[in-house]
Amino acid sequence: MLAAYFLVVLGIGLLTRLRWKSSPEAYFLADRRLGPVILLATMAATNFSAFTVYGTSGAGYRDGWSFFPIMGFGTGFMALSFWVIGRRAWQVGRRLGVITPSELVRRIYGSPALSFLFATVLIVFTIPYIALQPMAAGYSLEELIGLPYIFGCILVTAIILCYTFSGGLQAEAWTDLFQGVLMLVLLVATIFIVSAHHDGFAAANQKVMAMKPELFSRPGALGSHTPGIWFSYMVLWFFCDPMFPQLFQRFFAARSEQAIGRMMLFYPLVCFLVFLPPIAVGVLGHLSFPDLTGRQADRILPMVLNAIGGNFMAAMVTAAGLAALMSTMDSQLLTLSAVFTRDILPLFRKTETGSSTAGRIFTVCLGVAGLALAYRPPSIMVQIATETFTGLAVLFPTVLFGLYLKRVYPAPAFLSILSGEAALAVFHLKWISPGAFLPVVWVLLIAFGVYLLSHVLMMARQGRLRVDMPGGWLKDRYVLVQVAIFVLAMDFWAWGEREPVFLGVPLWVSYFVLLSALQTGAMACMIRKDLLGREGQRSIRDSFF
Repeated sequence: MLAAYFLVVLGIGLLTRLRWKSSPEAYFLADRRLGPVILLATMAATNFSAFTVYGTSGAGYRDGWSFFPIMGFGTGFMALSFWVIGRRAWQVGRRLGVITPSELVRRIYGSPALSFLFATVLIVFTIPYIALQPMAAGYSLEELIGLPYIFGCILVTAIILCYTFSGGLQAEAWTDLFQGVLMLVLLVATIFIVSAHHDGFAAANQKVMAMKPELFSRPGALGSHTPGIWFSYMVLWFFCDPMFPQLFQRFFAARSEQAIGRMMLFYPLVCFLVFLPPIAVGVLGHLSFPDLTGRQADRILPMVLNAIGGNFMAAMVTAAGLAALMSTMDSQLLTLSAVFTRDILPLFRKTETGSSTAGRIFTVCLGVAGLALAYRPPSIMVQIATETFTGLAVLFPTVLFGLYLKRVYPAPAFLSILSGEAALAVFHLKWISPGAFLPVVWVLLIAFGVYLLSHVLMMARQGRLRVDMPGGWLKDRYVLVQVAIFVLAMDFWAWGEREPVFLGVPLWVSYFVLLSALQTGAMACMIRKDLLGREGQRSIRDSFF
């Protein structure tokens, strides 16, 4: 089963290699021709990683249903940033012909040094995220077929390197479509398998509630999801996810702004469909394995499926987990390879921009670095991801203001990034406690505050006292509606509530499904209004649908 899956993935990479044109835009951006379906598939599959399947199922086991809205609604809400950041990045990137996020920063700010700093942050904070992927592969293959953990890590990393070398983003986009559909279908199947084993979904949840009722309310079984932490996670996803280099680069690869708009409309729905199964399996896993602790809980999904699903379904669902991690790791390696060859290497020696040999050597080095971290994981997946994501979120002010302010200076961006990362280091070393929140809240306040203060001082030195705020979208009523939806997601009045329940799940979980539906409606109206403004008398049916 697993051999067939690996062969299909390698075959897709080989087929796209046969159509590959030797140009950076073709290799790294698929000729900027990704339509809405492929764009949605590759964006979702790239974002849904080993953390999605193994990290969230482990968090579901440890914390219960409280983790589901954090991921389902919180990650889906990020679709708004696709419009705010992604559309503008597409416009500027298409006009300037840029390929990487750090190249965009260099062209906007006119500073190779700032681009180098930006690229360094991307690489440093993506390597731990890369390590999560072989970690999960090692867990899965060890549980399913008894392959020693480190050998599973090495095997999957080697296969990813093979097809990434073959066809670039074109190969990744099509493998992402295949892997994303496979992952979604098989993860949904896990709910039915586990539920059927325990007399149905509602009955299974009722059994777990009788055992551990704290899994069905907030702050969760470990008491970790306090209102401050809840708010922090929602903020973290919105600001960090667009800064993932593999996601950011896909904005440049879109065929049109309309493709980005259509993709963002379906993103919240995909998030709910993808995050529900692993978290549900994590909760229901207490019925089969009631006493797991720490990093053991990150293995709960393959353990449950191997125990009750039979060899065939265990292999299939393991393939779904591998699809999630492989579709993320290949994108991370490709994007960071482009960042290294286009934005870092030329600063040290004269070389052809985008040198394939140097890029491939660097890609192998990244894979080895990920394996080295995976060999002895420093923490559980959620903790690794949280700190890594915070480091990337620091870049958000530099990108946002660079894309929207009429006049920008490198100094505020430098200071914003350095101060934000310094603050993160202070919290990591526990010199200062973040209090009721995750460090990301304070880190972002510092990064935004330092940028704006420095920018105002630079303007004042030049006698320009007026600061142009970023874009008309700040006054768009549909954006304001989505801000109101985000505020409603802080449902502190429902803390501690377990009942009423629907299908064995607390009704407050369904509240977030409703909020996501409202956000999707607001985004549809926002896109429709934008297209009507651009197209004038042209039919919205022709221009959008």
